[in-house]
Amino acid sequence: MKTIVLVHGFWVTPRSWEHWIDRYQRAGYRVLAPAYPGFEVEVEALNADPAPIEAVTGASIISHLESVVGALDEPPIIMGHSAGGAFTQVLLDRGYGAAGVVLNSAPTEGVLIAPLSQIKSTFPVLKNPANRHKAVGLTFEQWNYAFTNTFTEEEARRLYERYHIPASGRIVWDGVLANFQPGPQDVYVNYHNDDRPPLLFISGSEDHIMPPSVQRSNAKHYKSFKTVTEIEEYPGMAHLLPAQKGWEEIADHALAWAERHAGWPATTRA
Repeated sequence: MKTIVLVHGFWVTPRSWEHWIDRYQRAGYRVLAPAYPGFEVEVEALNADPAPIEAVTGASIISHLESVVGALDEPPIIMGHSAGGAFTQVLLDRGYGAAGVVLNSAPTEGVLIAPLSQIKSTFPVLKNPANRHKAVGLTFEQWNYAFTNTFTEEEARRLYERYHIPASGRIVWDGVLANFQPGPQDVYVNYHNDDRPPLLFISGSEDHIMPPSVQRSNAKHYKSFKTVTEIEEYPGMAHLLPAQKGWEEIADHALAWAERHAGWPATTRA
């Protein structure tokens, strides 16, 4: 059975992929949604005790994802959301995966654009350097601005309660400082890698924390003409694409694109 690997981002857990897991399983795939190291417990447990979030590092996340993907019998399709999109790009660059799709992806090293809405979205972490040693949560208002700004308030509050956990201040700060430190950092990729599997960027037009300009800049950094790098934008969509109304169309399109570029037979979606 062929495998799809779904990589979650910050301020959420694999639970944020729940709809996609079910849909892809019903399409006949084995679906893995690995948690970051220490995040294997439920959302409620991480909110009660964020110590695993404080302890995690970017390097440990990537190493864990490599162990998951590397243990498979054949390369999977890898999809990542937000910070999971940056980790997905690293995995692809290192030769893992048959094809990759990233949704509202965090940028890899060298992408310098930082729109005002992104700065505002991450300000709860970046406003205090001491947050580098903490797990930093979002208030509902901060979550709604960053993740669900086009959702109804009722739906935004429901998803905040269901998905939200604190994020690692260390990794958020490290991402900001990566472009100012010598040598490759955690989310470094080789933008000239001719052997990287095909990659699709999907961007929501109304995303505040990872706006379309970030996605476009990241995609443009890839310079190889021997592999596929494409970008698509969905109008009216916010950051939390895996749970926004209309997610089914995006999930089906992402899978069809990945199947085609991986050379897999197309499946039938419900």
